[in-house]
Amino acid sequence: MTSDELYPADRLEKVREAADAAGLDAVLLTPGPDLRYVIGYDAKQLERLTCLAVPAGSDPVLFVPRLELAAAQASPAGALALEMVPWDETDDPFALVAGRLGAVSRVGVSDRMWALSVLKFRDALPGARLALAGGALRTLRIRKSPAEVAALREAGAAIDRVHAQVAGWLRPGLTERAVGSVITESILAEGHATVDFVIVGSGPNAASPHHEVSDRVMAAGDVVVVDIGGTMPSGYCSDSTRTYALGEPPAEFTAYYKVLYDAQEAACAAVRPGVTAESVDAAAREPITRAGFGAAFIHRTGHGIGLEAHEDPYIVAGNREPLEPGMAFSVEPGIYPGPHGARIEDIVVCTQDGAERLNHTPRELVIAG
Repeated sequence: MTSDELYPADRLEKVREAADAAGLDAVLLTPGPDLRYVIGYDAKQLERLTCLAVPAGSDPVLFVPRLELAAAQASPAGALALEMVPWDETDDPFALVAGRLGAVSRVGVSDRMWALSVLKFRDALPGARLALAGGALRTLRIRKSPAEVAALREAGAAIDRVHAQVAGWLRPGLTERAVGSVITESILAEGHATVDFVIVGSGPNAASPHHEVSDRVMAAGDVVVVDIGGTMPSGYCSDSTRTYALGEPPAEFTAYYKVLYDAQEAACAAVRPGVTAESVDAAAREPITRAGFGAAFIHRTGHGIGLEAHEDPYIVAGNREPLEPGMAFSVEPGIYPGPHGARIEDIVVCTQDGAERLNHTPRELVIAG
């Protein structure tokens, strides 16, 4: 997909319309996923202010430090009909933004804006109430375009290529950290721009969902949970979990892994337009609870994914939001009874009549070592 497909020019107008519908006089976006979503500029988060101002009643403008102007122009934002205003080291950029906005009463700021900038905008706009811009942008970002789905599909294929090699790297006598280092190199080698996380949880560490890595030496019979993800050059993220065993696993593990496999299958099969997010969570939870492992499923079933590894929609009890075509999220039930645990995770996109999985490596337990 091309940059103009991923970051189309009409997003600026859609943001203006969304802000107006949310009762905002303007939206201020600083470096982070919202800014990148709107104009394709992956700006550095610096003490020098970079800010896209989108007033409800006038043209948008990007304020950038003069030394960052060339980078902004070279980004997809440079192909847009977008005014860029460079500011110098002796300027007050917050006053410049406030001067362009004029009299405003309610302004949305990036959810990821530094508190330092929020407080300076509060001082520069004393008559304005500051609110989160995420509420307005959520309606745009939560439904992925075909180009965004293609980017997520590319990310899924890249992380699948890493998982396809993991069994060959897991063997008794190696530390989790050593295997994690090899996985980190592979994530980059398979096309990611950055590595976001590497979890290699062996033995008792497999029962800790966010363990990451340690100097524990893996041993025969260990179960190993490998949860990995990164960000592609497109800006879109990958995230996939598979569970491995170093030789023959304990019998009690084999029994509950079958329950987990069936639960993940049931949750993926439940995805279709109109079904609520909490219904997918319930589909994963029901077989696990019925088998007596409900207390060992200690997290939500999934999270949205896109320009962030975790974003809306969240697949969790209490979220009655109906799924819509284009929504992308993980389906990752887990069972962690100790002294071992397991998780299976795929990224799934809701389609017009069901769902598409973006990860395709085997979900069955893989014997390594």
